[in-house]
Amino acid sequence: MSTSTQEKPASRVPATTRARRRPFGRPLLYTSYSSEMALFNTGTKKLGITLLLLLGAAMPFLLPDRQLQTLATGCVWSIGAIGLMLVTGYAGQVSLGHPVFIGIGAYTAAVLSGDPNGRTLGFGIEEIWIWLPAAGIVAALFGILVAPLATRLRGLYLAIVTLGLVFIASYFFAAFSEISGGTNIGRSSATPVLFGERLNVSGPMFTRDQKIFWLVFVLLVIFAFAARNIARSRVGRAFTAIRDRDIAAGVMGVNLARHKTVAFGVSSFYAGCCGAVFYIVTGFFVPEKFDLEMAVLFIAMVLVGGVGTISGAIMGAFFFAFLPEITRRVPQFIPFISGSDTSTPNVHQLETVLYGALIILFLIFEPRGLYGIWMRIRNYWKAWPFSY
Repeated sequence: MSTSTQEKPASRVPATTRARRRPFGRPLLYTSYSSEMALFNTGTKKLGITLLLLLGAAMPFLLPDRQLQTLATGCVWSIGAIGLMLVTGYAGQVSLGHPVFIGIGAYTAAVLSGDPNGRTLGFGIEEIWIWLPAAGIVAALFGILVAPLATRLRGLYLAIVTLGLVFIASYFFAAFSEISGGTNIGRSSATPVLFGERLNVSGPMFTRDQKIFWLVFVLLVIFAFAARNIARSRVGRAFTAIRDRDIAAGVMGVNLARHKTVAFGVSSFYAGCCGAVFYIVTGFFVPEKFDLEMAVLFIAMVLVGGVGTISGAIMGAFFFAFLPEITRRVPQFIPFISGSDTSTPNVHQLETVLYGALIILFLIFEPRGLYGIWMRIRNYWKAWPFSY
């Protein structure tokens, strides 16, 4: 047999070619770090993401407007939960001040797009591609101002300090009535206009809820992919090192102050964008919304969804978005729970109790959250019919 037809020895095969090879049926066996850190490192992930995107795009044709409002709420909450996941789940900086930056983003967007002749401050800039990034940038700047606290404090001390920011911000939100509209009065949310098309009104082809859902769904996809790329970048690996052992990370050359500042800035940007688009679903908001209850809600999303995963943040956000739909049916089965907001106990109080109960239950019985449950189910079917 001639040398031209002989198989080349393995040692002569280029290293890059050997790194790309992966045995069939072994999706978790990697021969290079870059292949393991790839955004879509398996064919199953590519197929699954493609199906999810197609299903999400088709939802307005499959569900009524009421259900689309719930899905839109889940999409917007997912953006805020991803931001909190980056600073708490990845960088390990426990923050309870997320409502502050959500409120800053909401008011920035409302002021920019508000009516210049209205009772509250407004500049009439209704194009979403202007007020949405501006809301995120303003919130990020405030997050960078708070970041020096993270370089001096950590753990419970940092959580308490950021919780204090919620009470301080609540006062200023209510005091500046020209911006916020005042306590119990509020103001209209940002007006979403994209390329001259008003998204908050029904048109001849699509309803208001359909257009808003497509908007927030596209934003969720963009923010989720951006966060996943941050997590697998050098900055994301520095976040993980700080979370696991910040002293060791500093010894290895990780600039703790800079990366904690980046974590707070990126997280605040996500929170600001979340606040900017969240209230376009309802069209109105009051300063009392940005309180301790919202802080507990977003912490619950991160813990119940699964700490340290972008998918977990999205799962937790949608879980709590659909939780009110479940609790509204409780009065039909439990007589002493009332659906009225004036009676006690009522559905809203039941939701608040469930937030705390779910955090406790998941931390005790499933610390990895909904993402951990999904991993168990996936691994079971991958190993089926074997038990190991």
